[in-house]
Amino acid sequence: MNFINIIKPYKYLGMWVFDDPKVGLIQEPFVSGTDILIDKVTKQISDAEKGFILIFSEVNFPDSDLYLEWQSEEHSGNWYYSPEFDMEGWLCPALFRYFDKAPKRIYIKIKSV
Repeated sequence: MNFINIIKPYKYLGMWVFDDPKVGLIQEPFVSGTDILIDKVTKQISDAEKGFILIFSEVNFPDSDLYLEWQSEEHSGNWYYSPEFDMEGWLCPALFRYFDKAPKRIYIKIKSV
C-alpha cells in the first residue's frame, strides 16, 4: 500500500465518482455528504466536474489543504468530519482498498488537472 494515494474524481450522471483500476474500482461514487464536501473544496477549480486531482494520506504531508477526522463506523463504511467546512461525509468500504483500517485522520490535497 502507498503512503500517499492519488485519484482523479469527476462527475458522471451528476455524481462525483472516480476510477482506480489498480484497486479494482470503476465509477465508484462519493455519497452521503462527501459529494457535497467535494462540491465545496472544488469551487475554485474551473471545470472540476471534468476531473481534478485528489491526493490523500493518513500521514500529514507538505501542502495538504485539509483533513478529515474519523467519527464513527456505519453500514460497513465510516463517517468523517471536516473542521474546515464543519460538516460530515461518509466514506464507503472502498476506503479499505487504500487503508488496512479506517484512519483517525485523512489528509487531503486538491489540485486542478
